[in-house]
Amino acid sequence: MINIRQFKSHGDGTCDLNQIKKIGQNVVVESGVLIFHPENIEIGNNVYIGHNTFLKGYYKNVLKIGDNTWIGQNCFLHSGGGLIIGNNVGMGPCVKVLTHVHEEPDHLEIPILFCEQIYKTVVIEDDCDIGIGAIILPGITIGRGCLIGAGSVVTKNVEPFSVVAGNPARLLRKRKGLITA
Repeated sequence: MINIRQFKSHGDGTCDLNQIKKIGQNVVVESGVLIFHPENIEIGNNVYIGHNTFLKGYYKNVLKIGDNTWIGQNCFLHSGGGLIIGNNVGMGPCVKVLTHVHEEPDHLEIPILFCEQIYKTVVIEDDCDIGIGAIILPGITIGRGCLIGAGSVVTKNVEPFSVVAGNPARLLRKRKGLITA
């Protein structure tokens, strides 16, 4: 017997910024941004969120955006499994960050849509730049100072100060220079 979940609305995503759990100073939220479950969203100081972006908070876990972070237009950030974005992060337009997938069924007769969901936290550490249209899959940690190429699909953790690109994203090189505490 298949356990078919009943669908329900998540609401229209409009919210008063005062509903957000924590919001810093100088936060710019452009028109068309949709915010779901604001009670589980924390936004630091000096943050820009571009037009038509989805901040898909969830009834559990947190979506946290650090200080001095820029999120381009048309991004989709899902925090069902938890999403932590560090300080000084740049995120190009149309980036998608996913934190859950459906479990693969044991039998072909069971639709994947109705299988259990697996939630995994995504962490984007400080000082990263995520290129336009990149997709970050559940459970990924992107280390400090990484550059993720445009259109990349990140399927594995990325070590600090790495430059990765492609589908799936592969290491192109390590960044060089002085690292100060």
